[in-house]
Amino acid sequence: MNRHLWLLALCQGLFLTNNVTFIAINGLVGLSLAPLGWMATLPVMGYVVGGALSTGLVAKTQVRFGRKVSFQLGLLVALLSALLCAYAVVEKDFWLLVAATVVAGYYNANANLYRFAAAELTEPAWREKAVSLVMAGGLIGAVVGPNLAQQTRSLTSVPFAGAYLALAGVAVLAMVLLFFIQFAPPPAKKAGAGGRPLREIVRQPAFIVAALSGALGYGVMSLLMSATPIAMQQCSLPFSDVALVLEWHVIGMFAPGFFTGHLIKRFGTMPVMGAGVLLNLASIVVALSGVETQQFAIALFLLGVGWNFLFTGSTTLSLQTYTPEEKDEAQGALNFSVFVMMAFTSFASGLLVTTRGWTLLNYGSLFPVALTAASLVWLARQQRAAARLEAAV
Repeated sequence: MNRHLWLLALCQGLFLTNNVTFIAINGLVGLSLAPLGWMATLPVMGYVVGGALSTGLVAKTQVRFGRKVSFQLGLLVALLSALLCAYAVVEKDFWLLVAATVVAGYYNANANLYRFAAAELTEPAWREKAVSLVMAGGLIGAVVGPNLAQQTRSLTSVPFAGAYLALAGVAVLAMVLLFFIQFAPPPAKKAGAGGRPLREIVRQPAFIVAALSGALGYGVMSLLMSATPIAMQQCSLPFSDVALVLEWHVIGMFAPGFFTGHLIKRFGTMPVMGAGVLLNLASIVVALSGVETQQFAIALFLLGVGWNFLFTGSTTLSLQTYTPEEKDEAQGALNFSVFVMMAFTSFASGLLVTTRGWTLLNYGSLFPVALTAASLVWLARQQRAAARLEAAV
């Protein structure tokens, strides 16, 4: 585990600081500015829609300029979009706020490639642990994000404008750290060896399940996490409790990063992903048991650990489905599937929690959890059938 990997883990932590702060405040700011209540999470949705729209452009900049320059461009966008968000709040312009979060989505799409870059900073035998370690860097976001939102929400006379200004400072710090990371050079292109067409890559069973489980795992997490601040406000719980619940949620998301790679090495990718599905189910059961702060906290913590197992597992699973020459298109397709699902669920969370309530929202999340479980069972059967065929030959 080299110095560059640890620095990338810190950048991941600052990226999650941005994300957690956005999640903590965007829905509440949206609720205060939106023309209609069901529009409250549109600023949350804007962030992931912007990410989805940016995946193609990010893939091109990664190819054209390499990891380092492309990641720095993402951080520049993070800086400018945070300032634009602050201006929108001061002006009480809801639609400008939504537009600013869409622009910020470029940073979202860019930084979501940190986990893939991690696999390139170490030897192949350590890829699972490298991905897991960089994911663990999100613990910084777990601690800093909610507290940053709490401490800066009243920094200026306009509520939450100070939080967006603080995120501009976070982007600058990440730019400084990234300057000292030396990324692996892109693979030399061989004559006639440009890789398979994307349509061939995405038809592989392992790729299908990696994309589906990653997207659904992120979708369930986004559905429940985006709705939590609004649901807790509806239950008359203070913002300090919201910050505490989100802190424990993000700890659940990233603390396992210190050992998820070891679990995958020992037990295999599929069992770890299966454990993630069971943890998602346990989270929903706890959430349906009541609406006190401790129930929100336990449910969101379990949801975070389940997400970590699913997302780290799906990332590791995907690494075996493409070659270095194919990585930019393949990784772009994986991130696009995640962003599309998150765009849908972040919008649905605001609509459902403000019109149908927290309970119905949790019951609805059972369907994507079941679909993820079914996809893992299908892939296991595909792999057993392929093994039998190979043995017969």
